[in-house]
Amino acid sequence: MKNYTITVNGNVYEVTVEESVPGAAPKAAAPVPPAPKAAPKSAAPKPAAGGNIKVSAPMRGKILAVKGTVGQAVKRGEVLAVLEAMKMENDIVAPEDGTVATIDVTVGQTVDTGATIATLN
Repeated sequence: MKNYTITVNGNVYEVTVEESVPGAAPKAAAPVPPAPKAAPKSAAPKPAAGGNIKVSAPMRGKILAVKGTVGQAVKRGEVLAVLEAMKMENDIVAPEDGTVATIDVTVGQTVDTGATIATLN
């Protein structure tokens, strides 16, 4: 038997896989206790007034750096934050030209896929 930890849509499952032998009667599977829940995320600062262009996290990860500041004029492709996921650093960039309305994350914060990193006007 082999044990695996599988994550599906943010839910962690512990599974045991047993190799079957042709012609042998199948064995009953023993239930595996669920994996411990991940530590709660740190709370993000709540924006006072958001912009109309949302910049979202493409994947779950940890914020390593915040490069943008509220009120800053940005061009399309300019880095707003750096997100670490799967031991790789990913630049989170402005999807279009605008002005940073809010920064919704802090350095060290863990974010889920789709979480708002910043908003632009």
